[in-house]
Amino acid sequence: MKNMWIIAKKDLGSFFSSPVFYSLTSVFLILNGFIFFNILNFFSLQSFQAQQMRGGGIGLNLNEMVIEPSFHNMAVILLLIIPLVTMSFAEEKKSKTFALLLSSPIHLIEIIVGKYVACMIVVGLMILLSAYSTGYLILVGNPEMGPIITGYLGILLMTGCYVAMGLFASSLTDNQIIAAVISFGLALFMWIIGWGSQSAGSELGQLFEYLSLITHLEHFLKGLISSSDLVYYLSFIFFGLFLTHRVLESSRWR
Repeated sequence: MKNMWIIAKKDLGSFFSSPVFYSLTSVFLILNGFIFFNILNFFSLQSFQAQQMRGGGIGLNLNEMVIEPSFHNMAVILLLIIPLVTMSFAEEKKSKTFALLLSSPIHLIEIIVGKYVACMIVVGLMILLSAYSTGYLILVGNPEMGPIITGYLGILLMTGCYVAMGLFASSLTDNQIIAAVISFGLALFMWIIGWGSQSAGSELGQLFEYLSLITHLEHFLKGLISSSDLVYYLSFIFFGLFLTHRVLESSRWR
């Protein structure tokens, strides 16, 4: 456990001393904020028109029309950003410091988990900084808090899957650009695989839908937490880290 935190602190120091972190965070916040306020503006317009037509009747649902789309868009932006955060193994290989890590008394699993924790803290900080939008809605509106809390939980779990895929991609190469492209490709595939459920047969279609990252996020955005969704995300993360371990373990003996 101590060694894991040593690795995590080392990577966090590298992140926070690099302009890349601040650039990515700025891009994430700008994109997220721009999309959020456009969604909110559209909701305000639709709500005004609905009240005019209904003579001041019941307004539109803030959670369904603003919060859910905002979470969906955040998940897409993270899909683009996280591959650029999880290139640490490729970077270590290129700078020839990975061999030193492997020769140290630190276990490989501690190295992997340490880097995973560091990436999660970095992305978690980005998500936390973007929470001003939700805070604004709570101040000026009356959203349901349940779907907001479970929505953030779902986003964090999906982020964990993105990071696990990113570290796996990074373990395959010493080229950071290739690692980012592979990571993005894997994440995008696991996002859109559910689309194949409509054209596939019933059993295969159900499998595609279950494997899709977005399918399980939908339940969290509705305020639902099911054991099957938790098992899916946690198993996905574990499998991604397991594959990373196998790749790095095999490279140790080359």
